[in-house]
Amino acid sequence: MPPRALLASYRRLAAPGATAFTLAGLLGRLALSMNGVSLVVLLAERRGSYALAGTVSAAGLVTGAIGMPLLGRLVDRYGQSRVAVPAALYNALPLLALLLCVRLGAPDWTLYACWAACAAAPNLGGMARARWAHLHRDDQAARHLANSFEQALDELCFMAGPVLAMLLCTTLAPETGLLASGVLGTTGALLFAAQRRTEPPLPVRVPDGRRHGSPLRVPGLRVLVLTFLATGMVFGATEITTVAYADSLGHKAAAGGLLGLVAAGSCVAGLLFGLLTPRRAPGVRFLVGAAAMAGVLLLPLAAGLGGAGLAVLGAVLFAAGTATAPTMVTGMTLVQELLPQRQFNEGMAVAVSGIVVGISAGAAIAGTVAEHAAPGTGYALPAGAAALALLIALAGRRHLRPARDAVGAGNAAGAGNAAGAAGARENAERVVSASV
Repeated sequence: MPPRALLASYRRLAAPGATAFTLAGLLGRLALSMNGVSLVVLLAERRGSYALAGTVSAAGLVTGAIGMPLLGRLVDRYGQSRVAVPAALYNALPLLALLLCVRLGAPDWTLYACWAACAAAPNLGGMARARWAHLHRDDQAARHLANSFEQALDELCFMAGPVLAMLLCTTLAPETGLLASGVLGTTGALLFAAQRRTEPPLPVRVPDGRRHGSPLRVPGLRVLVLTFLATGMVFGATEITTVAYADSLGHKAAAGGLLGLVAAGSCVAGLLFGLLTPRRAPGVRFLVGAAAMAGVLLLPLAAGLGGAGLAVLGAVLFAAGTATAPTMVTGMTLVQELLPQRQFNEGMAVAVSGIVVGISAGAAIAGTVAEHAAPGTGYALPAGAAALALLIALAGRRHLRPARDAVGAGNAAGAGNAAGAAGARENAERVVSASV
């Protein structure tokens, strides 16, 4: 499709204030995409160990996976602005402490402590999706388009972020990548929180007896979280393996560009996917996306084991990225449809936490493999993780069926009827949970 026609199709998302919160959110997400590569390069250069870099990264991602749902619950209760501002200001402190510890040669345990303390970064991607869902709450097609647009923005950030991080770390100093990400992340979160007119209103409170508790009580969300965990392993293992593979060829600076090609493939696929009119149930689309992801991730494995050069590896990484966006778009759509509005931010954070835990596991394992195995062997990790994601989705496919009647009733009847529909839906979920 011509770029002009593509742009015209996405103009239907235009709404007052949408551009402002989108651009502000981009800064925060760009910072997030810089963190992984910046930390790996910093510790590999200053401490000389990919294994240390992988495990420190894993420690931060695990604590982030715990902190993110807690922040999401606070956002659902108190609103985006009241939570994002203090969280962003706090998160800058342990990041600066980490840079000082590396600079001063502090013991390794201090690196784990500082990076683990960076667990309060606001989930701007989830907050942006919440705003789109509110703006287009009565238009399912527009919500599909918005979810695809958000996924494309995520991939755009993860395309530009590693390149920018590698450029800063290799041309200036290894510390500049994390320093820049800290400035961008704090600035983006503060600007995002300042966009008050597009912030979704707080959902109507319901009696304590009808609260849902943890969103993980919904069986479908548990399936999605486990699938996202395996998908996160794909991302984490691919990142570390690609950096190590490029380093083995004597072109470490090219690793950022290679990782950018993965994100580019996903970005293009996400934009095109948004233009398709969904004809199948989201659970079916999710299975198809997981199967495609498992298939195309065999390409980097073949290239790595065959000792391919950077050009061939870049081409197959781009192809591998094309299957991730449709899977993620459909998965996030399912999260929105499976949960009531009052748990939207917490549910999105739980889903992202599954990805984060997977990234930490994939990064830690890939770092060890990079130090003890031949270059390219690590690409077996993302291929195996994608196959695992497909198996999990297949095993739990019967739970990936949103209760459209309850959701539709809540949207159509207003605040009072929404609470009643939520209570009825909770009873249904209890029956399903008991049967499981």
